[in-house]
Amino acid sequence: MSDGRLDLDADSVGRDLVALVLTVLELLRQLMERQALRRIDAGGLSEEQVERIGTTLMLLDQRMAELCAQHGLRPEDLNLDLGPLGTLLPRD
Repeated sequence: MSDGRLDLDADSVGRDLVALVLTVLELLRQLMERQALRRIDAGGLSEEQVERIGTTLMLLDQRMAELCAQHGLRPEDLNLDLGPLGTLLPRD
């Protein structure tokens, strides 16, 4: 008989928390990428600045992939389903 307590698996809770944090980081990374692309498209950046932005975005993408792999997550695991609103992250 249940005593009304919620039985939580510490590993599951920890993995879900990591997934939530990585989801927020991925959302921020994608927003920064879009903003950087808008700045590049608008012009006014030097070739060096464009190169630096490109390198930074590639490194951020690579690091996110490493963090997902380290915690046993796939990139699609980070895309929360918001019901009728669709998914949190755009699908590529």
